[in-house]
Amino acid sequence: MTDSPARVVAVHLSPAHSFSKPDVGEIQLHEGRGVVGDAHYGVTVQHRSRVRADPSQPNLRQVHLMHAELFDELADAGFHVSPGQLGENITTRGIHLLELPVGTRLAIGDAVITVTGLRNPCQQINDFQDGLLKRLIFTDGEGGVVRLAGVMGIVSRSGPVRPGDEITVELPAEPRFALTRV
Repeated sequence: MTDSPARVVAVHLSPAHSFSKPDVGEIQLHEGRGVVGDAHYGVTVQHRSRVRADPSQPNLRQVHLMHAELFDELADAGFHVSPGQLGENITTRGIHLLELPVGTRLAIGDAVITVTGLRNPCQQINDFQDGLLKRLIFTDGEGGVVRLAGVMGIVSRSGPVRPGDEITVELPAEPRFALTRV
């Protein structure tokens, strides 16, 4: 990654539970609820499979962030993926999202997102492009599961987010804990 500041590349939302989300000029983050107008907006979980399991569980997946560097790596492997196509709300560049610990706060303009965990990619990714799922979730040489499909977070402070906005990272106090799937 570069020495330039971390930035928002693109923002996306969809009111339907669709796989991809179209680019928009701005999203509004609402504290404790998520992206206004998005299908995953709410205090309690909105992901369909999780709603079926327990609709009262808290929504730790209010905002999905994905790093554009992943799209560059996928292109080198023969896949074409553009921002929003894997369902993220915010596409970033210049930040190691997957290396952040739980509780990291990402300030974007007036908005703040607190990172809760890793996105667990699902079979729909292969429906989008055959073989892509194996590039986003796999087992490393030591038997650990590696998930590359971005991070999830909750909105800790409301505000607009636009392409070009700078992202400031505030790490949590120690001890810090590695991200796991949410």
